[in-house]
Amino acid sequence: MTADIAITLGVILAAMALFVWNRIPAAVVAVLASLALFVTGVISAPEMLGGFGDPVVIFIAALLGIAVALENAGVGAWASQLLMRRAGSSDTTRLIAIMVVAAVFSGLIGMNGAVAAMLPVVVIVAVRTRTAPSLLMIPLAFACLTGAKLTLLGTPVNVIAATQAEEAGAGEIGFFEWSLVGLPQLVGTIAIVVLLGRRLLPERQSQAIPADFSAHAQTLVEEFRLREGLHRLRVRDSSPLLGSAPGAVGLAPYRGLVTIAAVEPDGTTPLRRELREGDLLLVRGDAEEVGRAALDLHLAIRADDDGGGDGDGHGAPVADVLLSRDSGLAEVVVPPRSALVGKPAFPGMVTDDGSLLVLAVQRGGTDLRAEPVELQAGDHLLLRGTWQALDSYLADPQVLVVDSPEVVKRQTVALGRGAPAALAILGLLIVLLAFDLVPAAVAAVVCATLMVVARVVSLPQLYRGIDWNTVVLIGAMIPPAIAMGTTGAATLIGDLVVGALGAGGPYAVLTGVFLASALVSQFISNTSTALVMMPIGLATAAELGVAGLPMVMAVAMGASASFMTPFANGVSLMVYGPGGYRFGDFWRIGTVVLVWKLAVTVVVVPLVWPF
Repeated sequence: MTADIAITLGVILAAMALFVWNRIPAAVVAVLASLALFVTGVISAPEMLGGFGDPVVIFIAALLGIAVALENAGVGAWASQLLMRRAGSSDTTRLIAIMVVAAVFSGLIGMNGAVAAMLPVVVIVAVRTRTAPSLLMIPLAFACLTGAKLTLLGTPVNVIAATQAEEAGAGEIGFFEWSLVGLPQLVGTIAIVVLLGRRLLPERQSQAIPADFSAHAQTLVEEFRLREGLHRLRVRDSSPLLGSAPGAVGLAPYRGLVTIAAVEPDGTTPLRRELREGDLLLVRGDAEEVGRAALDLHLAIRADDDGGGDGDGHGAPVADVLLSRDSGLAEVVVPPRSALVGKPAFPGMVTDDGSLLVLAVQRGGTDLRAEPVELQAGDHLLLRGTWQALDSYLADPQVLVVDSPEVVKRQTVALGRGAPAALAILGLLIVLLAFDLVPAAVAAVVCATLMVVARVVSLPQLYRGIDWNTVVLIGAMIPPAIAMGTTGAATLIGDLVVGALGAGGPYAVLTGVFLASALVSQFISNTSTALVMMPIGLATAAELGVAGLPMVMAVAMGASASFMTPFANGVSLMVYGPGGYRFGDFWRIGTVVLVWKLAVTVVVVPLVWPF
């Protein structure tokens, strides 16, 4: 064993120990590993820094951005609403539906994006069906982990495997070829969860369940008592408001009157055009002032109205009108030392560009409806405006946002205005990758850029949504993986594996490679496992004299088999708190799923990619 091999193996083993220790962030550990190899002279400075410019890193970062855009467009909210309608009242049907939808999402937008999109869905299902979240969160995680093997997009491990196999001359793995192994794994995982879940999963509540915003607008309507003094006014053919934009309806001359919303004659659909005869204005204020405004502006007061259509059969509840694809609500609090303290505010006040409206002001739980008041620390304001305006204005540190409008929108607005463009761009990405029209990294960057150009997501939202820890971790772990190959460390380990299992033939070696990768993946991230083990798999195939692709697939499947511990992948970590889990909750059902995945890998992989 040469000095470089010893140093490389020592650095990687130390990095694994630090990953398991979990006191230092994984991305920092990976950077330290690369720095250690550089300082000891095993790799050069360009090799140490080259990982961050690797096409794999660019590809994964762009994929994470695309996942953010799809979630922002309301694809996840649409899926949750569809699931609740179609799954019915059967717990088993609902569980299967959750796992199938999560797996499909995982194959299309990646497992991290899928669990992020589906977590609010499952929370809502758990709350509404009074099901212990611990019975749903691990199934969600396992569906995302196995669904990630349906396409190339499912997990960075797939990208790493396909890239390294091609660079090593072992062959190509097609975009949908992953499903030949992934589909039976998914079917078996669903069957295991349905048949054994009640026995092997804990039934436990959680204090870390994310907030359910499905009734967010209704909650704000009740909290700020918006239905009190609410009237609906119909625009007549002689009204001077005809042709005005909904946001330009000014009621400033009428003391205390606020235009809550403008809707079409059906009383349900928010108005997205200029006012016409028959359109309705939802106005809040004193009845006498409403009557004066109706007389002056040629508006008809709906005599059948009892307060905005809530339960009277004449229109949508005011909450449904206020929160739509175009606009939303936000509650903010004026903090101490804010520049807004002492500034005047009143219901009906709008920003200079007219994009944000103050619907209500409260102090100590009491509505301040009449004259403008000077804001004090602790005052609550209810704001309404376009989602873009809310995102822009509420970034100001002068106010504290009670609930993030961005999170509320993702849970409540299904297939928002950007959804058609988002789905079309996703389709373009799949076509580009499936038919190998351009390099994968280029395809992903183009589609992520199109998401911004098409205004599906803003650049700040994109930056906030990308998991930069994952990006840095992968970029920093590429140099140690390269060192495994260049120093001969991978070949050495491959020799050991072949020496121990070679007498049993390629199937025994395939099993050994899978189990070695699976064992490591229980303690460190699956991407790190793949980067470390992939050169070993290729070296083992060369030593044994068989094709490289089966061993590459064994590493890819084993590296993604981190079912037994909660800390080795982002998917399990994301469900750990909401599910109220403990460390030992994963291994019972995770062991069964791991054995099934091993069986599928050993049987199916050699059939699809012969030795």
